[in-house]
Amino acid sequence: MSIISVNVSATNHQTFLLVGIPGMREYNSWMTFLLCVLYILTLCGNFTILYVIKTEQSLHEPMYIFLSILACSDLGLSLSTMPTMLSVYWFDSREISFNACITQMFFIHTFGVVESGILVAMAFDRFIAIRDPLRYTSLLQNPVIGRIGLAVLARGVCVCFPVPFLIKRLPFCRSNLLSHSYCLHQDAMKLACADTRVNVFYGLIIVVCTLGLDAVVILVSYILILKIVLNIASHEERLKALNTCVSHLCAILIFYVPLIGVTVVHRFARLLPPIVHMMMANIYIVVPPVLNPIVYSVKTQQIRRRIRKMLQQKKIRS
Repeated sequence: MSIISVNVSATNHQTFLLVGIPGMREYNSWMTFLLCVLYILTLCGNFTILYVIKTEQSLHEPMYIFLSILACSDLGLSLSTMPTMLSVYWFDSREISFNACITQMFFIHTFGVVESGILVAMAFDRFIAIRDPLRYTSLLQNPVIGRIGLAVLARGVCVCFPVPFLIKRLPFCRSNLLSHSYCLHQDAMKLACADTRVNVFYGLIIVVCTLGLDAVVILVSYILILKIVLNIASHEERLKALNTCVSHLCAILIFYVPLIGVTVVHRFARLLPPIVHMMMANIYIVVPPVLNPIVYSVKTQQIRRRIRKMLQQKKIRS
């Protein structure tokens, strides 16, 4: 046993290798350009949402405060992955240290769980707004929203806190080549040359108790919302009530569809070409933070009006 442990420790990797476009490095410059555009849109879009909500007094309502928390989560997710993704595609610098990898892994999974929790909070917000519109702002006052936000953040940190330690205890004495241009728990775990059943089991617990449970709660919330809306006598009032949920429904699809796609890709890894892994992984990380502010800017009249006013003032000054 001692000889085996010495051999394993001697070959234990202290770095991982990230992957760009498999077998097509000549296209890395195009991917770099696309990523730069998407990251610029992410930063501009989410910071614009935060600025508009902060400066516009009429947007100091629960729905928009939750939206600002969602924007912060999207920014955190993007900033967690931007350095490694751009270094891989722009400079072809694919090496990442073991500690940097597990740190990035922690933040990616934490922000993913936080975003899912915020989507649940926003579903609860829509349910309260439609069920009891007269008491909406009194039920969801700023202290209540603050406690919900802290609870969502604490849940994300607590459930993902053991992940780096579960990975760090594993020896990596085979390949150190990851499947993506950033670090994920399920990706790194496959490279370990030891029993990973604890990691698999804990990863399954996280998925079921956070993302899975959140999806069920959101579904139940919208069933209740639909039941309330169908009891509204006026056709126009029904459409008005449902219209307030469109942006949130889009945000749910934007978050869960890529997440399901990445999960399916990892499940059938051997049957799919490597480029499918790369595409789904990049879509999962890059696309939701880009689309969320666009959807809310287009579908929310108050935000759209405020942005238009800002652009007009800038044009007049110039």
